[in-house]
Amino acid sequence: MSKKASNMKQTITVAMSNFLDSGAIVAGASSLALWVNAFHMSSLVTGMLGAFSANGFGAAVGALIGGPLADKYGRKFIYKYDLWIYMLGMVIMTCAISAPMLMVGFLITGIAVGAVVPASWTYLGEQASENARCASIGWGQFSWSLGPLAIYLLSLALSPFGLLGARIVFGILVVVAFVNWVMQQQIDESKVWLEQNNKEKLGLVKKISIKEVFALKVNRTSLLLAGGIYMFWNLVAGLNGFFLPYIFNKVGHLDFLQSSLLNAVLWLITALSTSIFIRKGDVWNRKSLFMVGCIMQIAAWCVLVFMPKTWTSLITYDVLWGVSAGFSAQCFESLWVTELFKTDYRGAVQGFIFFVVRAGVGVVSLIFPTVMNGLGFTVAGIVLIAFLCIQAIIGGILTPETRGMTLDQIVKKQYGEEA
Repeated sequence: MSKKASNMKQTITVAMSNFLDSGAIVAGASSLALWVNAFHMSSLVTGMLGAFSANGFGAAVGALIGGPLADKYGRKFIYKYDLWIYMLGMVIMTCAISAPMLMVGFLITGIAVGAVVPASWTYLGEQASENARCASIGWGQFSWSLGPLAIYLLSLALSPFGLLGARIVFGILVVVAFVNWVMQQQIDESKVWLEQNNKEKLGLVKKISIKEVFALKVNRTSLLLAGGIYMFWNLVAGLNGFFLPYIFNKVGHLDFLQSSLLNAVLWLITALSTSIFIRKGDVWNRKSLFMVGCIMQIAAWCVLVFMPKTWTSLITYDVLWGVSAGFSAQCFESLWVTELFKTDYRGAVQGFIFFVVRAGVGVVSLIFPTVMNGLGFTVAGIVLIAFLCIQAIIGGILTPETRGMTLDQIVKKQYGEEA
């Protein structure tokens, strides 16, 4: 197998974990109304389900564990065990007979999702050349988009079976996870991590403490950039990913089939628009690309919040959000954590940011259904639009220019020639 073919195989294998991650979120989201009705869940319990899932606290806890492990033992280390935990959570969800049992399954799956994200996103950035880093990370985003698309299409096909259909979807994810686990055992360790680890073992470089992340001003600035844009974007996108079917049902008055179809279209658009990041992220000015996405996201939510809930406005929202999501803060955060932090703590930083972000989504998920039902969707929507505006301000001010630079060159630019 040629080097190019080998790299693509590894990229696809690692990116496939993103398919499972987003699939886990949307499998719960697409069937949320069914579970609510079956187990007679209140707004508070519904919020807790989202909060403790792969979209919230579960993923947050997993990321805090997985990030440091990926730095200490290697990016590939996580792949030995993670998907077995994922499959356990999915089996529990498949067999759930009560809301507490369903919540346990969501939590276990969420921990697995959070644990693998720092390793997979870091791996995709590290194994790419300086002229194809966005392309490699973009394939991860493409796979992330395919997960919801596949789940919504499956949900549509299985909708006549009601709750049984939702259980079948969870079961299918178990099978896909096992196939991906087999593939993961065949990939190589990240060469960037191996080189750094070998230098430390030979005493050629000093092992750097994680405390340096917060001690150096350059790191604090990079944390504000990567963590800031991802936090405020994901407070919206996280709710969007889990509660959009719920919003379409409660606010748009769509039935299950209509909501699933509209969500499938959104994720199809996202998958297609990811080609912009794959093909042009290493060529076009990144600040301009980032800001175009921010403007489209704000416009999308203004349409959803302030326009009458007609098919025209809902489809307009789908197009604006779907296109922007293809080169969203998730892509740029993965890129900037890989580029702007040292190999010694790159995974830990990715895990820490993901922990903070998912914990934030978890908190908001707890109260979102209650706020929406109590104060109205318009009030909740205005707050989310404000979050998107803050994201745009942070990225507009702090976006660096690193196109065409190797990771070593970027590190030396960040920390000085002695780095």
